[in-house]
Amino acid sequence: MILPVRRYSFVQVDVFAARPLEGNPLAVFTDARGLSDVEMQALAREMNLSETTYILPREGEIERQCGVRVRIFTTEEELPFAGHPTLGTAMVLRALHSDGGSPSSVALDLKVGKIPVEFREDPDGQVFGEMRQRDPEFGQAHSPEEIAHLTGFRGDELDRSVPIQTVSTGVPFTVIPVAGLTSMRRLRLDMAKVSEYASRHDAKLLYFVTRETEDPVARLHARMIFSGGEDPATGSAAGCAAAWMARYGIARSDESVVIEQGIEAKRPSRIFVRAGVEGERVTNVRVGGYVAEVLRGEVRL
Repeated sequence: MILPVRRYSFVQVDVFAARPLEGNPLAVFTDARGLSDVEMQALAREMNLSETTYILPREGEIERQCGVRVRIFTTEEELPFAGHPTLGTAMVLRALHSDGGSPSSVALDLKVGKIPVEFREDPDGQVFGEMRQRDPEFGQAHSPEEIAHLTGFRGDELDRSVPIQTVSTGVPFTVIPVAGLTSMRRLRLDMAKVSEYASRHDAKLLYFVTRETEDPVARLHARMIFSGGEDPATGSAAGCAAAWMARYGIARSDESVVIEQGIEAKRPSRIFVRAGVEGERVTNVRVGGYVAEVLRGEVRL
């Protein structure tokens, strides 16, 4: 018996970039109804990008109340939340509705809950998207000496004027301030040491930042290295960094600043972030940027 061929359309975009071939690539399947969990994971491996997302359309009233259901997969596992897949998928959803007038916002129903993304059009016609992430949870502060041991940095290569701290706006990242660009460029992680340290602390993912930047407009230069390589843009970590900056006075309350990332990976990205401070509380974490469409295609199963 020959089974009918199933066809699934996808769009590939570069996120946190205003033009193609920069930023962080993402594949978005625009209607994933009928795909099993196993097939979603296999397709993510097939696309071989850091993340692939699957839009699962529902009735209009449900989507208005709960958001558009979206699932996010790496090549290895499903994620409850990730920044560039959220922004990229929201931009694709906006484009899908362009015939009936582009919406000013889209809400995604992710594993972590409902994440709204708002849009505005620049005078030159480029669309800017901005998501609101969950209010941050501040975790452990970490010893500079122990962190230096993981990186090979000398003690004076870490910026000790602000804490090394784990922050989560959906996914926990340990924000590690580095003294300058020279140290950032020679960053090498011993992943075995990182794994051992993570088993004893809450530092599962490390986000290195420095206030010395290549672009004078940027507030931070960032790198995120993991076992599979280097991430060109990490929206979830940028939200954590926004909360960290607001808490420790690197950015003013609700000040929009730019994080540059991906330069060492030859995929330059610009991530726009802001966070508010209300007394002792950090809130209203926003992460935004531009998205460039690269290609469209169809998978046949």
